[in-house]
Amino acid sequence: MTLKRILGIVALLLTPAIAFAHPGHGDNGLIAGISHPIGGLDHLLAMLAVGLWAAQQKGAARWALPCTFVGTLLIGGLLGFEGLELPALESGIAASVLALGLAVALAVRPPLSVAMGATALFALFHGVAHGLELPDMSSPWAYAAGFVAATAALHAAGYAVVRVLPQAAAPLVRLAGAASAATGVWLLAG
Repeated sequence: MTLKRILGIVALLLTPAIAFAHPGHGDNGLIAGISHPIGGLDHLLAMLAVGLWAAQQKGAARWALPCTFVGTLLIGGLLGFEGLELPALESGIAASVLALGLAVALAVRPPLSVAMGATALFALFHGVAHGLELPDMSSPWAYAAGFVAATAALHAAGYAVVRVLPQAAAPLVRLAGAASAATGVWLLAG
């Protein structure tokens, strides 16, 4: 599969969310849930980075990191629906962009428990943010289904890019991680 084909598939996955990114479509929350992770640069970069980082791993970490993120994201979303506000929420999200970008840039392979713990912490911040931004008149379950599905698709896109590209392209993946980390620094400074 070529890079052009992968980018085409990713574009097709993102098109419905982009087309319905503005209000007034009368959805029950699903489209809003899909749009939230894709429409925010901080969420988009972190979720792609999880997929990229998982693909750089070996063994169980390849599936455990994305699954940990998605599961904890949902828990965080439910907590956000209940009004839980984490201290320094936006800083935590920006820090996740920085840390996950660095993890990709450096292709680090920490012990699985450490990687899963960090992934879960980052996902909690993203999930709470998603939950706190539940649109009025939306079904929380449809909204949650949307942000969980979009997150899983972004993880899969990041994973696919690393696994499909030839090994010679590894420096490009690391460069993407460095760019994400730099964006995290910018978000933290802003």
